[in-house]
Amino acid sequence: MKYQVRHTTRYKYQESVSHCYNMGYILPRNTARQTVYDSKVNISPTAVQAQIQEDLYGNHAYHFSIETAHDELDVTVVSQLEVQETEAINLQIGNSCEYSKTLLFKSDHAETLAAREFMLESPKIKTSQELMDYAAPSFTDDRTLLAAVMDLTQRIFNDFTYDPEFSNISTPLSEVLKHRRGVCQDFAHLGIACLRALGYPARYISGYLETLPPPGQKKLVGADASHAWFAVYSPGEGWFEFDPTNNQMAGVQHITTAWGRDYADVPPLKGVVFGGGESSTLHVAVDVMRMPD
Repeated sequence: MKYQVRHTTRYKYQESVSHCYNMGYILPRNTARQTVYDSKVNISPTAVQAQIQEDLYGNHAYHFSIETAHDELDVTVVSQLEVQETEAINLQIGNSCEYSKTLLFKSDHAETLAAREFMLESPKIKTSQELMDYAAPSFTDDRTLLAAVMDLTQRIFNDFTYDPEFSNISTPLSEVLKHRRGVCQDFAHLGIACLRALGYPARYISGYLETLPPPGQKKLVGADASHAWFAVYSPGEGWFEFDPTNNQMAGVQHITTAWGRDYADVPPLKGVVFGGGESSTLHVAVDVMRMPD
């Protein structure tokens, strides 16, 4: 499936900003199932400096600075890319939960050694006995790891309510677990925390999800949004992506921007602003459009 993705971020400041320095993960990356053909970034006011740097995980971090006084910042990225259909996966075939843990510690394969980093806690994901207790019923020793992760994904989908008014990027997982509410970022963090608590590597993925309108209705401009899901590593088998917000494995409608230990590694945009007053407003619009072959 070929897509054009337009992502616009607009800040309006209470007072004038004299200059700012920013960095963000706004450029989609190439993956085993995704090929990016082109990405263009338009910034207003015009950036004095702009450069792309590849981080530890192969993501494209976009750095830019503005030294012109402004009370509004507009960053728009337009990308053309293609996402490949993947073969259906039989979740009942593959490493068992018990065997996966054995391989994680005994294998000297480079990919497995690198994956161990994603077993550790990270800035926004702390493990706990409570998380372990919630996850444990899905992970019996003889069950395949992928079947267990799908079961956890389904439980998160059924047990938690999607509520964009409940949380923000600073809401701790303990609150999400207590109130059983959150958004895609929270549910991705929750899935990762559960897996790490039990000793499995899991990483955070940021990107977009194409949403389709009801039959007979025209797709609304700006109806799509940034999205987040997670991937689990099975030794010798690779990484597999799961979307607990929608109770499914990631497919052709999931478009990847970046991945890391958690949201803090791959924020869409962050920076330092000089001036601006005590408040600002943020508006984000995302359009994911299918392109003809």
